[in-house]
Amino acid sequence: MTDHGRQSFTDKVSASVKPDSQKTTGEHMGDKFHGKMDNAAGSLQPQGEKSYTQKASDTVTGGHGGATNNNSSLLDKAKHALGMEKH
Repeated sequence: MTDHGRQSFTDKVSASVKPDSQKTTGEHMGDKFHGKMDNAAGSLQPQGEKSYTQKASDTVTGGHGGATNNNSSLLDKAKHALGMEKH
């Protein structure tokens, strides 16, 4: 379940696990758009009003209110470790 205006966790994971080299221009643009919209919605929603699922999703994907300190999500760190990061 997602909070109003937020992207589901499965959508976030699906977008992040597909290598960028295999994405079309439209997919790149869609990922960027949806990521910015989700981050904006997360910024506007108070942390206390987020569902447990959305809080966990923000933490894993580096969204607003996540536990990361350097704007790198856990997924980004995993992609880096596997050599799948953006170039």
